[in-house]
Amino acid sequence: MFLLYFLLWVIFNGNFTPEIAVFGVIVAAAVFAFTCKFADYSIAKEKLLFRNLFRILRYVTELVIEIVKANFAVVRLILTQEEEIEPALVTFQVDLKTAEGRSALANAITLTPGTITVLLEDNSYTVHCLDESLAEGMNESVFLKRIEEIEKGGR
Repeated sequence: MFLLYFLLWVIFNGNFTPEIAVFGVIVAAAVFAFTCKFADYSIAKEKLLFRNLFRILRYVTELVIEIVKANFAVVRLILTQEEEIEPALVTFQVDLKTAEGRSALANAITLTPGTITVLLEDNSYTVHCLDESLAEGMNESVFLKRIEEIEKGGR
């Protein structure tokens, strides 16, 4: 985070001189200290982030791929008049350990076209799907597998 703050300082200044660099290190250190004290951030959390960086990038990549695939599925569903659209409300349980993981799964489901997370209580999800076909395999999704990998990598 310190490097990010320093990089932002340099970008916002528009040029790089020794004076800007020294003052930027001081400002970045002050903002980093403020973040650690008041935003519940620590160097240990930063190490955890770097340890999980590739897992997080893999999750984000697969999230984008699933969003694109779901877009095509929803467009096909809407444009074809062969079948009647049958919305479904699906409830399922998962075994995620952290609140962040549960929230990430709920957000991934909501970001995917055709599905909305309606309710999240503990490890129980209620999801509204535009059609029953979009509800298949919800509790075994690729999102869940990637989030479980990230949680295991953090221990």
